Amino acid sequence: MTSPRYLLAGQLRRDFYISPAGRLYLDVLGGNLPYAAVGLAVWEKDPPPALLARVGEDYPQDWLAALSRQGFDTRGIRVLPEAIDLRSFYLYTERMTRTSEDPVACFTRLGQPIPKALIGYRPVSTPLDSRTRLTPTSLRQTDIPADYLDAHIAHLCPLDYLTHTLLPAVLRQAGFTTITLDPSPGTMIPAFWDDIPPLVNGLTAFLTSEAKLRALFHGRSADLWEMVETLASYGCEFVVVKRGERGQWLYDAATRSRWDVPAYPARLADPTGAGDAFCGGFLAGYHLTFDPLQAVLYGNISASLVVEGSGVFFALDAAPGLASARLEALRGSARRV
Repeated sequence: MTSPRYLLAGQLRRDFYISPAGRLYLDVLGGNLPYAAVGLAVWEKDPPPALLARVGEDYPQDWLAALSRQGFDTRGIRVLPEAIDLRSFYLYTERMTRTSEDPVACFTRLGQPIPKALIGYRPVSTPLDSRTRLTPTSLRQTDIPADYLDAHIAHLCPLDYLTHTLLPAVLRQAGFTTITLDPSPGTMIPAFWDDIPPLVNGLTAFLTSEAKLRALFHGRSADLWEMVETLASYGCEFVVVKRGERGQWLYDAATRSRWDVPAYPARLADPTGAGDAFCGGFLAGYHLTFDPLQAVLYGNISASLVVEGSGVFFALDAAPGLASARLEALRGSARRV
């Protein structure tokens, strides 16, 4: 097998959710990792991107097989000899806003019985990441197949703090030249303020949502560009702020340039996975162009394809040439601020 060029590390989940249109999706493949992989594969599928994650023995094996059939290298998905609850339940209260709640209350309100697969599930508020304790799904160096370290480009999806501190060091030692990271909500809080500089230092790009950025700076600043420049001063090349339907902001630390990129005007059906798909597209775009602004545009288009339908693999069925046509259409919309 050809060694991978891209390494993506993240989470696989079992999703139960209600889309903005009110459609129920019960026990479907989810998680940040497959959406990031699809966002990348919109632009580059060969050699197969390498996926790194941990799941329990109760995780549906046919979903892992489906990822493999779609052209992803799943040898780095470790199946642990124990059951791990990877269920997520959420519903969209607005077009791009989702919330977690007790599914019993939600299905009662809808006048429907709770699905058997959700019995015993309780919503979990954003947990505080641990600085000392690994979780069952925390990634370890030993989880990485040896030839995955032949890749030189990596993206770390939202994961726990300890994984995010361990993996970049391992990858740099292996010679990776591009490492991007999307932080966990459990890290982007004031309690982790002093831990953020070493997390950001040395990254190619720090990719975060506006909500997570504001949560980190709560009580310190309300100026979004000030927040961005503060993060860049910690030693990463680029900071990207994902702003949902308002697109993205990009800050280039070397040139101190600020860019505002509007979202491609896609027909929104289901925003699930859009932010993760953006990160995958950004990674592909940066490798293809070595231009951070172009990388944002690539990520923007990956997200636009994902939101037009439901299901992890929807964007891979887009008409040939559609992504490139959208990219050309969007290029003139980026605005320097």
